[in-house]
Amino acid sequence: MTRRLRPGWLVAFFALVVSASAWMPWLTTAVNGGGWANAVGGTHGNLELPRGFGAGQLIVLLSSTLLVAGAMVGRGLSVKLASIAALVISLLLVALTVWYYKLNVNPPVSAEYGLYVGAVGAGCAAVCALASVIAALASGRFHR
Repeated sequence: MTRRLRPGWLVAFFALVVSASAWMPWLTTAVNGGGWANAVGGTHGNLELPRGFGAGQLIVLLSSTLLVAGAMVGRGLSVKLASIAALVISLLLVALTVWYYKLNVNPPVSAEYGLYVGAVGAGCAAVCALASVIAALASGRFHR
């Protein structure tokens, strides 16, 4: 018996990638001895981030919500609603990642690999969420 991989599980996987990337270095600088910062707000060295709840924390929160929506689609629970929610959340993640970049990446601060991993993960999640919406609408199966 062969089973195809449902796009909902791919959405959940890419949500996990985005969530894990938030703990990787997103910003770096070489000024005053250098330093780096991740999306969650952790810093090392001389790089300072604004205090409080910001775009990075919201990215982590939305990626965990996207993980749940993707798993719901993958398991076949409220497929239409969950796939539309996954698409909306993944597009919000893409927008937040772009906003984080525009907000924080200015000379002498540059982007680090975690930002790129998160952006690619959010983009792939959006593509897979769109595929899950199309699959849900094409199958006519909206709930289990």
